[in-house]
Amino acid sequence: MTVDEIKNMSFEELLSLGSFECCCGKTHKQGVSRVVIEAGAVKHLPEFLEAIGCKKPFLLSGHETFAAAGETVMKVLDECGYSYGKYVFEKSPVRPTEFTVGSAVMHFDYSCDCIVGIGSGVINDTGKLLARATGREYIIVATAPSMDGFVSGTSSMDVDGLKVSLYSKAPWGVIGDLDILKNAPMHLLRSGVGDMLAKLTSLCEWSLAEIIVGEDYCPVIAALIEKAVDRVLTKSKDLLTRDAEAVRAVMEGLVLAGVAMNYAGVSRPASGMEHYFSHIWDMRSLAFEDAQFEQHGIQAGMGTLYTLRAYEEFLKLVKKPDHEKAMNFVAGFSNDDWNRQLLAFVGPGAEAMIEGENREHKYDIKKHEKRLAIIETNWDKIVELISALMPSKELCRLMESLGIPTSARCIGYTDDQVRTTFTMTKDIRDKYVGTRLFWDLGVLDEVAKKAF
Repeated sequence: MTVDEIKNMSFEELLSLGSFECCCGKTHKQGVSRVVIEAGAVKHLPEFLEAIGCKKPFLLSGHETFAAAGETVMKVLDECGYSYGKYVFEKSPVRPTEFTVGSAVMHFDYSCDCIVGIGSGVINDTGKLLARATGREYIIVATAPSMDGFVSGTSSMDVDGLKVSLYSKAPWGVIGDLDILKNAPMHLLRSGVGDMLAKLTSLCEWSLAEIIVGEDYCPVIAALIEKAVDRVLTKSKDLLTRDAEAVRAVMEGLVLAGVAMNYAGVSRPASGMEHYFSHIWDMRSLAFEDAQFEQHGIQAGMGTLYTLRAYEEFLKLVKKPDHEKAMNFVAGFSNDDWNRQLLAFVGPGAEAMIEGENREHKYDIKKHEKRLAIIETNWDKIVELISALMPSKELCRLMESLGIPTSARCIGYTDDQVRTTFTMTKDIRDKYVGTRLFWDLGVLDEVAKKAF
């Protein structure tokens, strides 16, 4: 499979690939077997159940998502003579915590032989974990095109206060009923666009990580993401009128982003530093009563805008690497002082971040020296990649036209707190992102002051 072949395929053709031999030398597998995105798509649920041999599904939902599609799903099942188990979470909103997963496990009816999630975001992530825990097949009936995790084999959860990606079970099938999706709350439609905008920076950072730390990179998977983003950007102007084709474009883009993550085996193609703004804000909202949170995609969209601004300021600030400055900055860095700052800002979740560094040793002076040498050797390539990013002003105009917030002030964060969030994005996962590049070059604090 080549980049040109991927770019010329329709959505249906891309989904029918299953697995393929890639020009990158690997065999990629996607996981999901069937996706239907159309008006009235819920009517296909019995076909899905029959295909996997399910006799009694277990319905998992939240109050809002059940109100959006639960009755429709039950009516279809009743008309076809299916019996089913059901659990609707009592608390709203449903949060992505170990307690939510535990509640789903405890209420699961083990006479059921498959799981049908009715929802998006947290419901889908929980359903995938429940499917893995019980060994059942999983189907998701989407109620909003709000995030890119529909078909991925991981679930984004808060565990002990830390935002993590847990291995779960990719759904066998996805049902996206446009009659349901287009009537989702507008902030959820905007959230889906925000999550797609994040790919504008994540692909750049994936390429940077290939250069600097030797991470596996696949141009075909990257082309798949680019194709999905282009379609969303083309149709986004019609989203505010709930145009069915615009909603379809967003839903298809989100599904393709999940397919790309499955092909890569990691979340790298679809998330980077921009997502870590969102993760840190989520962690703060769990730890501190005065901290707020928004939909993941909205936060990821804001994180993308902030990331673009940071890269722009970085290119203005650094014309070429200053070896001595970088070495002096790292020599003066106090890990103990930094850990205290993490705990004060993030809360208990910072303990897992600190443990991560104890395993990764990204602040090790010898490791830094090796990365710095690679950065210096490949400086022109690095500048070329960053220079190709969308201008932040262009993205800002697009977000404003869609009503997507462009400042974290909407969730109560000051500019100083955004700066702090930015500097901490390098510590969420063992993934090389922009803030690690800035730290390696000794300019992280300067970029933070300039950009925010």
